[in-house]
Amino acid sequence: MGISKIVGISAIATLSLFIYLRGRLNPLLLFPLVHGSMVGFLAAIIAHPIVNLPLLFAKSTDGQFPWWSLVLFYPYLIPLRVYVGIRRLKSKEPVHSEVAPQIYVGGWPYSASDIPPGEPAVIDCTCELPKSPCVANLPYMCIPTWDSRAPRPQDIDVAVRWAAGKRSQNQNRPIFVHCAFGHGRSVAVTCALLVTLGLAEDWKDAEKIIKKCRPSIRMNTMQKQSLEEWSKTRFSTGRKS
Repeated sequence: MGISKIVGISAIATLSLFIYLRGRLNPLLLFPLVHGSMVGFLAAIIAHPIVNLPLLFAKSTDGQFPWWSLVLFYPYLIPLRVYVGIRRLKSKEPVHSEVAPQIYVGGWPYSASDIPPGEPAVIDCTCELPKSPCVANLPYMCIPTWDSRAPRPQDIDVAVRWAAGKRSQNQNRPIFVHCAFGHGRSVAVTCALLVTLGLAEDWKDAEKIIKKCRPSIRMNTMQKQSLEEWSKTRFSTGRKS
């Protein structure tokens, strides 16, 4: 189920609860329900593939949310953090997986133990989670992308160029690409990175390489289409590295 449907259903449920309790409780006590449902409807619309504007929360390329975003969108951002944490606790999957020498893909890091070794450069593919405090002193780039949506081809290109620079001979840093759980958005960027570094022939080959190391990955149609568009642009400009 896509993010728009999940958030939309949650917003309908919250609004229904407000309607049921209206007249039974003080209106001030019911304001969080109205606020939560409106934020949910807005997020469902903005995250829809036809719209797909990941900058709704104004997360910057350095991973920070402005104060007004935290105040306005807390009914979405806080429960999401809780959900990610609970799902992480229940999962037996490692936070990250090494898919090629010093190339890692995985989920949002909660603590220093979730960070791959070697002080990696970090690519954050989420628009809904903040920059983790445990990566504060590491090279960092964010390409904000909705859960279950695809990074834009131009954003993929910017990210892999940045990562390739960090892998250059004068730095040779490991690379850690993450989204919420390391199954979709981050995998798409990592596929492009493996191709760019010459570790895979194309993104389909890269996907197979990653799946061997992290079997639970599952890129959707949008993510694969974005990779296909990135590949066409890359080769049409004659750029192969």
